[in-house]
Amino acid sequence: MVRWLAAAGAFVVSLDSLVNIALPAMAATFGVPPEQVRWIIICYVGTYAVTSFVGGAAADRLGHLAVFRAGCVLNAAGFVVCALAPAFGVLLAGRAVQGLGGGLVYGTAPALVTAGAAASSLARRVAFLNGAMGLGFALGPLAAGVLVDTLGWRAIFLARVPPALALLAWAMLLRAQRGAAIQRLVSARDVLRRAVLGPGALSFVANGSIFAIWLLAPFYLVTARGLSATVGGALFMLTPLGLATAAPLAGRLAASIGPRALMVAGLALEAAGLFVLSRAGAATPLPLLALTLFAAGFGLGLFQVPNMTLVLAAFPAGQQGAAGGFAFLARTLGMLTGVAVLAEIFAARRAVVGFQAAYGEAFLVAAVAAAVAGGFGLGGRRRP
Repeated sequence: MVRWLAAAGAFVVSLDSLVNIALPAMAATFGVPPEQVRWIIICYVGTYAVTSFVGGAAADRLGHLAVFRAGCVLNAAGFVVCALAPAFGVLLAGRAVQGLGGGLVYGTAPALVTAGAAASSLARRVAFLNGAMGLGFALGPLAAGVLVDTLGWRAIFLARVPPALALLAWAMLLRAQRGAAIQRLVSARDVLRRAVLGPGALSFVANGSIFAIWLLAPFYLVTARGLSATVGGALFMLTPLGLATAAPLAGRLAASIGPRALMVAGLALEAAGLFVLSRAGAATPLPLLALTLFAAGFGLGLFQVPNMTLVLAAFPAGQQGAAGGFAFLARTLGMLTGVAVLAEIFAARRAVVGFQAAYGEAFLVAAVAAAVAGGFGLGGRRRP
């Protein structure tokens, strides 16, 4: 039952993909340019990047379910603040509160979902969690498009309050399981190892690269192509739908072909998708865009499951909260860096070459980064 609760929590937090297709509407409400909108993402992702690791490590002592509950409370509070924000600064503050809650849920979910799992079933448990996250990411953009077109962008936050409260009620009904005695908290020597930092570095780059889609694709689809938020959301959801579709397949393939080979294949597919998107223009056929957006997400999905499995396996059983937190720390620090760097590239180049060329250059940088990460993954695979 706890495993389903953890997956449901990750699903609710991952519905934050509602926000991305609404970024143009938010920018219009508060009168800020596209590059300033990155702070809506940074305040959220940057907060939960740190909170996921700290919260996961603390949960090894305090109890994973107790920390998970605290995350549900903060998440709901953040939604309310964002929905009622009268100014851009208040919206950013609400996003930070939301990030605190999301980080506590994400940081404890891997430990909860893998509790008591044998080593042979670890990849399947991780795939189950990543599938739930991918499903949340996939449903968000389409729902957001409908909400923005009919009720306005504030509805994307208000609509998430009831699920967050329902999740809290479910968590309160469950009894915490007593885990093994913890000898010590996680320390630097537990983290500063090649078995941990290697997969973490690859995750950093893979997730930083995919944020070219999360940040810039909504403006390309809605602003440059003139699509409605509903149609743009339907296209945008194909990237997380690819991630959700790949997760169960990756859970099965990881045991047969090995996690590193699967990670390299995923990075290669992600890089190819980002490269094709870098060539997209005003006349690019929508079916080609749809296929490419799906492929990039599918590649990331193939990568995420074996990557998180390696990180969880690198920590002892008593530190699975810290292990899950580190997996999300590497993932979200990559997102944060991707948002900051790609937005800066886009803003600097847009003033010189215009929107479309700057968009293409930002995506090209992301594609090259993913390809280089895949090359390093190949090199690591050949080493004994």
